[in-house]
Formats: sequence, C-alpha cells, structure tokens
Amino acid sequence: MKYLIAIVLITQAALFARSAVAQAVPFGASIYNFENSPNNFNNSPNNFTNSPNNFNNSPNNFGATNGVYDGKGNRVGYEVQSPTGVTNFFDNNGNRIGYTPTRR
Repeated sequence: MKYLIAIVLITQAALFARSAVAQAVPFGASIYNFENSPNNFNNSPNNFTNSPNNFNNSPNNFGATNGVYDGKGNRVGYEVQSPTGVTNFFDNNGNRIGYTPTRR
C-alpha cells in the first residue's frame, strides 16, 4: 500500500511539473517585461492618450475607430497603441484589461 501511494504521488508531481513547463510565457510577452507593464507610463490609464477622458477613447465619440465590442455589438472598451508598440485594452472606465505585446 505504501508503494502504491508513493507511485501515485510521484505521478501527480510529474504531471504537475510537465503542465507548469507547458504554461511558460516568453519574457517579451510577459507582464513582468517593463514594456508591457501597467507601471510603464505609456501603458497607464493616467496617461491622457490612454484615458477615457480623451475624446478619441470616449464611448460618446461615435466616430472613434479604436472601440472594442462584444458579440452583440455593445462597446465594452477601447484599445490604444503605446509608442513602444504595445497595444493596450481598456474598459470604458479606463481600467486596463489586457495587452498585446510588441511584434518585433
């Protein structure tokens, strides 16, 4: 019985280690890369370029070309590209909800 429990635990540990390796993210796409970080002013909602107070990002601007919409056609946010090439996604309140790293 002790051996059976040991085999099960070793198998579980091996499967966990294998799945953890498969989830690795390259540093260029990682949130820990300063270029992608919300602590970088270019990615911050405190930067007026990214702010919902900027009319270009406003849901009230019907001519805005950077809106993000759900499957029903409702505007859920907007996207802004930083000078470094990172595309930031914000909800309508200006909260950063995602990003796409630079493609170099």
